[in-house]
Amino acid sequence: MDGTERILVTGGSGQLARALDVAAPSHGFAVRCVGRPILDFERPASIDTVFAETAPALVVNAAAYTAVDMAEDEPEAAMRANRDGPARLAQLCAAAGIPLIHVSTDYVFDGRKDAPYVETDATAPQGVYGVTKLAGERAVLELCPRSIVLRTSWVYSPIGRNFVRTMLAIAQRSDRLRVVADQRGCPTQSADLAEVILAIAGRIMRDGWQDRYAGIYHAAGSEWTTWHGLAVATFAEAARYGAQAPTVEPIATADWPTKAVRPPDSRLDCSKLQAVFELRLPVWRTSLARAIDDIFAPAAQPMLHSAG
Repeated sequence: MDGTERILVTGGSGQLARALDVAAPSHGFAVRCVGRPILDFERPASIDTVFAETAPALVVNAAAYTAVDMAEDEPEAAMRANRDGPARLAQLCAAAGIPLIHVSTDYVFDGRKDAPYVETDATAPQGVYGVTKLAGERAVLELCPRSIVLRTSWVYSPIGRNFVRTMLAIAQRSDRLRVVADQRGCPTQSADLAEVILAIAGRIMRDGWQDRYAGIYHAAGSEWTTWHGLAVATFAEAARYGAQAPTVEPIATADWPTKAVRPPDSRLDCSKLQAVFELRLPVWRTSLARAIDDIFAPAAQPMLHSAG
């Protein structure tokens, strides 16, 4: 690569888009991260305008309607963001003959398999968010022959709004909290997912597109835990910096009712990603330790205090 390849990344203010922006130069890419109001899936014309201005060699769709509970009350808005916007991106990519990497979610499954999901397992989303994300997957794959769908899960980052930072913020106000302990999944640091996306993009740019690349892949942190386990591990890592660890009470999903149903076991088997692209995300505990280091670094202190 000569460093001139331009990647268009949607969802410009999100934690994944920001991680891609940080990591892209080391992979030889120029990245344009664009979010609302410049690129807004509620305004389809803005998608066309940004695409034409950017003239990308590859697009990463990291934009989505991710308010899982609110989606139950706003299904039309969720569908526009999670299906219609990606569908338009897919049409533009197909017309330009370029690849589209579309980020999806473990919520396309009902979580009742009691084993890690592979890409060919039957989907059965239990809420509006999962339904609309599945619709987006199908639209992208149908409309753009050079599309790659990456399903991920439990994404967090040293910045932005996410479970890890919320736990740390709550711990500053309370010495006891209750966290669901009967939902299993694979925590994923946004920086790790960004590295995978950029590595895939790099291979495509270096070797050219191959039809075998198209399709769905699972891309999540290696190994699994529960929300309770992630909270406990977060506080254990933060203790290295002198942070006081609260008591974390394990509770059942039934003790923490939410409007949208969460999959009880959304572990993802990521073997296909390794088989095709020779990529695997790190063990989640290793990535969590790195994220805590970043949060507690002096420059990150204002971000920690604004969490929650």
